[in-house]
Amino acid sequence: MGWLNKIFKGSSHKISEGQYHGKLNDDRVWDEPSNSVDSWTEHENDDIDRAIALSLSEEEEKGKKVIETVSHLDEDEQLARALQESLNLEPESPPRYGNMPSANMYPPIFPFSTGFRICWGCKTEIGHGRFLNCMSQVWHPECFRCHGCSLPISDYEFSMNGNYPYHKPCYKEHYHPKCDVCQHFIPTNAGGLIEYRAHPFWNQKYCPSHEHDRTPRCCSCERMEPRDAQYISLDDGRKLCLECLDSAIMDTNECQPLYLDIQEFYEGLNMKIEQQVPLLLVERTALNDAMEGEKNGHHHMPETRGLCLSEEQTVSTILKRPRIGKGNKIMEMITEPYRLTRRCEVTAILILYGLPRLLTGSILAHEMMHAWLRLKGYRTLRPDVEEGICQVLAHMWLESEITSGSGSNVASSSSSSLSAPASSKKGTRSQFEKKLGDFFKHQIETDTSPAYGGGFRDGNQAVIKYGLRCTLDHIRLAGTFPC
Repeated sequence: MGWLNKIFKGSSHKISEGQYHGKLNDDRVWDEPSNSVDSWTEHENDDIDRAIALSLSEEEEKGKKVIETVSHLDEDEQLARALQESLNLEPESPPRYGNMPSANMYPPIFPFSTGFRICWGCKTEIGHGRFLNCMSQVWHPECFRCHGCSLPISDYEFSMNGNYPYHKPCYKEHYHPKCDVCQHFIPTNAGGLIEYRAHPFWNQKYCPSHEHDRTPRCCSCERMEPRDAQYISLDDGRKLCLECLDSAIMDTNECQPLYLDIQEFYEGLNMKIEQQVPLLLVERTALNDAMEGEKNGHHHMPETRGLCLSEEQTVSTILKRPRIGKGNKIMEMITEPYRLTRRCEVTAILILYGLPRLLTGSILAHEMMHAWLRLKGYRTLRPDVEEGICQVLAHMWLESEITSGSGSNVASSSSSSLSAPASSKKGTRSQFEKKLGDFFKHQIETDTSPAYGGGFRDGNQAVIKYGLRCTLDHIRLAGTFPC
């Protein structure tokens, strides 16, 4: 059996496997040795013949009989016959070699290639030649490709996501987060981890450094200004993104149709305001000056965006819609003084200009609730009760607007002009405006201040449980929300 062992002795090759962020070693590419019968030399054939002859002569010297019955074939002959049949040889008339006896004599058997492999990529036979062994499969070198760019992976290292291989640069491009502000890959921190900030509603991801490098935020939606977009600069230092600008209300006349819509909303709740209360759109400085002249009232810091006034004073209101000039800055702001006289408990409602319609409307609905409480003779309430119920009405109005999908659409603005007139025509909202309405609701619901946030949650729970009318009656009698 020594010759048989010699024939089956093959080469041993170790193929390293690619792993996650693993290495494609050079020893994974190799040439399979040829096992063709024709490759044996004549000298090797002679050696095998001599080995067979020697083996047979040794058996004859020991007096062993050769029995030509198939059922008594020894182990070597059974193996030889099995190999012979696999090669489609004819066993009935085996050729003879030299002067050896003819009984049970077979030619030397040279095994076919045991390296039959199917490429995991193209599903065809690899055959003899180079191949890769990685991810527990074998591949043609040109079939092992990046899932991102579809080009072959020939780098020393590669990355994986699930069961898909990637070039390392392709993996980074697909899965390493980019900053939505500077568009660069978000850097790793000192511990080698990717650390970024994200807006809780918009999910805008950005580098932590932008919180300290004076990157501006939109005064309406709070999103940071991307480097490839320029926000509008209002004259009081606020920034307004172009999406919020599309529905922004910029002067007092433009806000009147919205004022009428909210008055109708209150009438639908059987809470009509009989008195004619002036509504004025003002700049931030005018709003702050009016707030200082007001004796009573609770104001949402750090910035107040609306006021319900009870005192007589003169207020500077915006008369004409401004336009946008060079550098996306507001120009030609025209204002005029407006003298407030006290004819009832409320002298005026002031709203900060330059905010989107839905935000302006929610602020107006809030301030109108202050006016309704004062005009209906409600006692002086705790801040959490009064601000809380006002936020409930603002939230209800936003919900009704989002649900209906209609409202007063101000004319959209171009990047160079804000001169288009306002319109009260009902129409369909854009997807962004619907999202913006959800954001303003989210702001009310998640406010952390005790008066506005805590008050809203207590008041909203009471309205859900007892209804708006019963809640208002309880506030009139007890000065608190019903439990």
